[in-house]
Amino acid sequence: MEEHGFLLHATFYLIAAVVLVPLAKRVGMGAVLGYLIAGALIGPWGLKLIGNVEDVLSISEFGVVLMLFLIGLELEPKKLWQLRRPIFGWGGAQVLVVSAALTGIGMAFGVDWKIALVAGLGLSLSSTAIVLATLGERKLLSSPAGSASFSILLLQDIAAIPMIALVPLLAGVAAEHSSGGWLRVIKLVAVFLTLIAFGRCLVNPIMRYLARTGLRELFTGFALLLIIGICLLMEWVGLSLALGTFAAGVLLADSEYRHQLVSDLEPFKGLLLGLFFMAVGMSADFGILRAQPLLIIGLTCGLLLVKGALLYGMAYWFEIPRSQRLFFALLMSQGGEFAFVVFGTAVDTKVLTPETSAMLVMVVTLSMVATPLLLLLHDRLVAPHLRAARKQRQADTIEVENPVIIAGFGRFGQIIGRLLAANRIGVTVLDHDPDQIELLRKFGYEVFYGDATRVDLLEAAGIGKATALVIAIDDVADSLALVDAVRERYPELTILARARNVSHYYDLLDRGVTLIERETFEAALQLGGKVLQQLGVSAERAAHATNIFRTHNLKTLMEVYPHQQDQEKMASLARKGRLELEEMIAGDAEAFKDVELLAGDRTGPDSIRQPQQP
Repeated sequence: MEEHGFLLHATFYLIAAVVLVPLAKRVGMGAVLGYLIAGALIGPWGLKLIGNVEDVLSISEFGVVLMLFLIGLELEPKKLWQLRRPIFGWGGAQVLVVSAALTGIGMAFGVDWKIALVAGLGLSLSSTAIVLATLGERKLLSSPAGSASFSILLLQDIAAIPMIALVPLLAGVAAEHSSGGWLRVIKLVAVFLTLIAFGRCLVNPIMRYLARTGLRELFTGFALLLIIGICLLMEWVGLSLALGTFAAGVLLADSEYRHQLVSDLEPFKGLLLGLFFMAVGMSADFGILRAQPLLIIGLTCGLLLVKGALLYGMAYWFEIPRSQRLFFALLMSQGGEFAFVVFGTAVDTKVLTPETSAMLVMVVTLSMVATPLLLLLHDRLVAPHLRAARKQRQADTIEVENPVIIAGFGRFGQIIGRLLAANRIGVTVLDHDPDQIELLRKFGYEVFYGDATRVDLLEAAGIGKATALVIAIDDVADSLALVDAVRERYPELTILARARNVSHYYDLLDRGVTLIERETFEAALQLGGKVLQQLGVSAERAAHATNIFRTHNLKTLMEVYPHQQDQEKMASLARKGRLELEEMIAGDAEAFKDVELLAGDRTGPDSIRQPQQP
């Protein structure tokens, strides 16, 4: 069995997740708590199916890294600059106030000031993975509570670096850690300059080259290579991996490939985040809890109470609506992953004893486990009384996405896009031709690379908030496949489609699409009107004739539609339609008294006036 240890462990993880997470979701506890329970069940203090928790935790932290990278992809540098006040103002205030309060409480209970300070700093940090996963699951990232939480978490990732650097100073070993300080700063600057240059100059050409191959797995492979390379750079310079990859995501936020990156990396992020939560559940040392249950539970409750109360009080300054303040306080009240790093450094420098560190780690772990339970109580007891007001406030604050998505931006889709843009209507455009995208971007169009027939890509592009989807794809089969997929997931979304031919038109009607435009019909009809004018028909008469033809053609299409499988019936209806159209045109000509063309004694082809020869 040892030869297949990896596969066996993977089987345990997947079985635990597949069984327990849906059950947790069903009873309203949320996916995060389901993963935590699953990890505790198969871990060293449960069924003992998994033993080496540290390796699992280090691998699964890549899920947190991916999550921050994907969030960075959604934030352009300009938008991030607009968040500078909440990041540095609100985030800095949260870290300072909570750290000072927890340190003061520790000293008041007779704890040595160095130990109290390290504990206060570590416990002031919140769990990036739990908070952002919960916000994403509830679709609250763009709410006031979600925006404030994200800004504070970002500052906490930055603050973790000086916290880790401060611990050796408390131990009186500053000399041996300070000699490389300037070198570290130089490394940091060099890494960020490299990221900027690479992101601006090389990433898009490389992805464009890979997109031309048509091999999706190469594109996904490069995306993962990009993330891993950034992680190695961040590790080399001693910077937070999550913060570094977030910065890289921001640098790529204006790339035409960002939606494709999001849809390709999303499955990896979800699996690794689930594994991370399971690893946290497995790492809980229930032996310490069993030895000192009252102390551990008391410290955990004290952390949640003190930190939650402070966050609730600061929520007013953070401009969070009253209906979301308690939710925000409960969401951010737990300890975070970086606390493990801070406490580990403190043990290495002998500021904390291993026993004290293990106790604090257990408190952080229990607080992380408690967060989904507290949110469940909030949903059951508090939220029903605030739901109406909360929904109204969310409606006022959620950022508006582009109302129209155009799938396919060839000769047909471009005209639609230009018309909407001229009327100042926001459009998100998806196309799969990298050369076409590069050309259109030079002319100022916001076009993104991706296979528009993939629903996950459309969701990354904001179809959930869109008003209309315009399907202008060349391939008929892809067009119909996209209609089927969107109709299944978003049955109420308005779909407007381009039909390549009559058969395509009927297939779209079969799928409930009623807003259809035939690709060449209008252009051919307009050209036919110009032919009539060249043959001596007045412009007004030609326009009227084309209108009659348009109306009658659509009527005939709908009459033939129920009989599209009966060739003989279709041919009979088509012949009948041609005769009706000729009679309508002739009657219309009589009404117009167009003597030169059709009326009077001159009938037949010879009655048409020939154009003058040049």
